Amino acid sequence: MLKHRGFPSRLPSTDYQFTIRRANKKGATKLIRRERYADRGHGDRKADAGFMAALWAQFGEEPFERGNLDAGRLSWLFGREVVAAEDPFDPESYEALLKIDVKRAEASFPEVFADPDAFTFDDDEDEDWA
Repeated sequence: MLKHRGFPSRLPSTDYQFTIRRANKKGATKLIRRERYADRGHGDRKADAGFMAALWAQFGEEPFERGNLDAGRLSWLFGREVVAAEDPFDPESYEALLKIDVKRAEASFPEVFADPDAFTFDDDEDEDWA
C-alpha cells in the first residue's frame, strides 16, 4: 500500500480521518458512492471540503493511487468529484487509480478552488475550521 507522504492524516482539531496507517489484512475496504444529503452536519461538510482541498493540493488533475487514503472519506466523494481513472476499476484495491473530476469538484466545492490558501492543515491554524 502506497503511503502518500505529506498528505494530512486528518482534519485539524477533529476526528475526521483522511488516511489510514496500515493496510487491512483482509484487503482494502470497498469504495462506494455515499449519498450526501442536505441535512449533513457542518463538520461533515467541512471535512469533505478539507479532504477535497488536500486532494487538489497533492494531486491536482493527475491520476493518483488510492494507497492509504481513507475509504470512508473517499466514498463521500467517489462517483462524483473523485472518479475512477482506469478501466476496469477495482474498488477493493489499494493500487486503484483515481482522479479528480475538476468540473464537478469546482461546482461542489467552489471555496476550495476560489482560494486554495483558505485551507490549511497546520495544527496552529485550527480556527480555520471552527
